[in-house]
Amino acid sequence: MQTINTLLEQDRHHVWHPYSITQSEIPVYLVKSAQGVTITLMDGTTLIDGMSSWWSAVHGYNHPRLNQAIEQQLHNMAHIMFGGLTHQAAIELAQLLVDITPAPLQTVFFSDSGSVAVEVAMKMAIQYWHAKKQTNKKRLLTLRHGYHGDTFGAMSVSDPDNGMHSLFNNSLLQQLFADAPNCGFYDACTIEDITPLTHQLKNHHQEIAAVILEPIVQGAGGMRFYSPDYLRQVRELCNEYNVLLILDEIATGFGRTGKLFACEHANIAPDILCLGKALTGGYMTLAATLATDEIADNIRQGEPGLFMHGPTFMANPLACATALASVKLLLESPWQDKVKNIATLLQQGLNPCQQYEHVKEVRVLGAIGVIELHQAINLQSLQPKFVEAGVWVRPFNKLIYLMPPFIITDQELDLLITAVVKVVAEM
Repeated sequence: MQTINTLLEQDRHHVWHPYSITQSEIPVYLVKSAQGVTITLMDGTTLIDGMSSWWSAVHGYNHPRLNQAIEQQLHNMAHIMFGGLTHQAAIELAQLLVDITPAPLQTVFFSDSGSVAVEVAMKMAIQYWHAKKQTNKKRLLTLRHGYHGDTFGAMSVSDPDNGMHSLFNNSLLQQLFADAPNCGFYDACTIEDITPLTHQLKNHHQEIAAVILEPIVQGAGGMRFYSPDYLRQVRELCNEYNVLLILDEIATGFGRTGKLFACEHANIAPDILCLGKALTGGYMTLAATLATDEIADNIRQGEPGLFMHGPTFMANPLACATALASVKLLLESPWQDKVKNIATLLQQGLNPCQQYEHVKEVRVLGAIGVIELHQAINLQSLQPKFVEAGVWVRPFNKLIYLMPPFIITDQELDLLITAVVKVVAEM
């Protein structure tokens, strides 16, 4: 068996990690196993997971019910092409997603990842207007500080200046951007908040296919929370100016904000909805793009009479079976109470960080806790401190944030929060 050091050295020389380079000095840690909310490293170190594997592992790791779903599906088939064929797991999952999302959404397109779900949504919007003989409506309008994925279409609607993809700006489709609102989650939306988006719609609606945004929480673009009142007004403006509304709930879907879907805070429905991450409970990669019958009908009636997208691994049976089990597991659990309790403990536990001069703000919404600093973080030096403290937290830019699995116990959450506060205090 290869030693830990040998494996890590091979990793360092040959493996690319997210937003990293080969031979990086930022440490990576070799994982042996994961159970519940505990990650066990190869050297025996145990870490309480504060990230849910980037929002996705809401049920924790190695859940027996999800394991069983994979095992049962595996006995039938691991994969089958979705062109001309279908299977029970995909059909039942699609029906369940239609049942639990806002009523106008009636059709489901499965894809491999959140970024691709956004690409699909953008193509749906453009093809919808093409079918209606309004081919000039092909640009997207979005908010600054947003993030929608790493593929080229998704990058084009992510923050063009301060986002992770600014160096590609000259190669991307040129979309339209409006300043993000400054109204916090509990604030009313002022005229100053909504004016930038209104201005763009008023001046460019004839060329805008859709507005795309992350409802209530802007994730990787800054972990910013904004008012449901703003989202309600966005829906009204889209109706007024005859543009579609795409909501990217890849990060916020399945309970993370305290509602099953973040758009429920505003009691609105999009024309197109993107889901991913927690869809499979973090077990496998799967995403879904839901649309209204009106969009599907128009695309069918237009040229070329079909939607022009089709991933090889679309509706993978293993992923669909796992997602079906994961969503049912969530709906059958007291997830609202769990998220509310996590929010209370995060607020109480992280608040002391507000006293530190290097901390700009502490904010909590649902099972999301954010400590925003004044200065960017040195990940190379900070990451090991969290590991030494027995927790797995992955900061970025100026943010230290927590999004633990919903199954975390009060004791585990207390240990996680205590470790984070201690590291922040020592910075």
